Amino acid sequence: MDLKKYIRSIPDYPKKGILFRDITTLIKNPEAFKFANDKIIEIAKKIDFDKVSAIESRGFVFASTVSYILNKPFILLRKKDKLPAETHSVDFKLEYGEATIEVHKDSIAKDEKILVIDDLIATGGTAEAAAKLIEISGGKVAGFIFVINLFDLPGSKLLSEKGYKTSSLIEFPGH
Repeated sequence: MDLKKYIRSIPDYPKKGILFRDITTLIKNPEAFKFANDKIIEIAKKIDFDKVSAIESRGFVFASTVSYILNKPFILLRKKDKLPAETHSVDFKLEYGEATIEVHKDSIAKDEKILVIDDLIATGGTAEAAAKLIEISGGKVAGFIFVINLFDLPGSKLLSEKGYKTSSLIEFPGH
């Protein structure tokens, strides 16, 4: 199945100059959504990890399936002030602004291997922040799985240069 056919491209969203790759058109199609999840699970089975994590919010859509099918605990990496207990937090830059993500301090034990899943890798700022959260929590990044890699933006290269393994289902240019 060609998953690219199920991705909608929206120019100048959320700001001028950004070509947004929208996964909502993929997840509303049951066959495409199942195919994408099956592929992510196939990749995840080849990775040694203890827990699966996802970056808010679109990563939750895919990581919850991995957690359920592979019977692994699911860790939420959330936007600032969305988690009720004590958190670690990391500030980072986005292609179109700044943000903070957090994780509960009791979510990750020392040396646990954490798989990170998200819908898309662009500049790598959010993914790098996720890795920092995992590491300041005492864990280790087992790898990243993305539905979409924007191959002409520096995200995948940035993660690779830092020693992280990345996989993606499909690739698009970022602009």
